[in-house]
Amino acid sequence: MPKMKTNRAARKRFKVTGTGKVVRAKSGKRHGMIGKSRKRKRRLLNPEVAAKADQARMQRMLGLR
Repeated sequence: MPKMKTNRAARKRFKVTGTGKVVRAKSGKRHGMIGKSRKRKRRLLNPEVAAKADQARMQRMLGLR
């Protein structure tokens, strides 16, 4: 059986935690920083665990399932 291929776009966008959950970056930090508060920009910095509904699909794209 051939090797399973990782979706390269997904590999660049998502990371996997030690427990196997997929982590993604929050949206809204690409431009327009002047109009956003410091608090809001700080919250956008840290990655977030992806939604439970998307976990299986993301893991499949990353070649984990």
